[in-house]
Amino acid sequence: MEQRPPLPPFTEETARQKVQAAEDAWNTRDPERVSKAYTIDSQWRNRAEFLNGREEIRAFLTRKWERELDYRLRKELWCFTGNRIGVTFRYEWHDDSGQWFRSYGNELWEFDENGLMERRIASINDAPIAESDREFRWER
Repeated sequence: MEQRPPLPPFTEETARQKVQAAEDAWNTRDPERVSKAYTIDSQWRNRAEFLNGREEIRAFLTRKWERELDYRLRKELWCFTGNRIGVTFRYEWHDDSGQWFRSYGNELWEFDENGLMERRIASINDAPIAESDREFRWER
């Protein structure tokens, strides 16, 4: 059976580890790697889009990172209990015209007993920013 530690029930320490692991994975912008953190039948609401299953998640992430260029993310633990974690986040990216954005949001995560995310609910808002207002820069 596939496992993704840390496993629920979460403590403050293991919830923080889970959030950091998610941030690290998403910052790779690798849809294959990121999608493996979700159950085969994971359910997502991302903005107004509803996804079902790892394959739809992988396709979504591929489209996302083709559109959201030079994506850089920061996540923070908001709360946790049992097998659930609440996260707040912000990320920066630019479109193909060079316009930069900072996106703000909240996520609700629910995990199975093996530490795979079986449900993700995300609410996200985008704010255009000047390149000079960026907070996150890639270290190359």
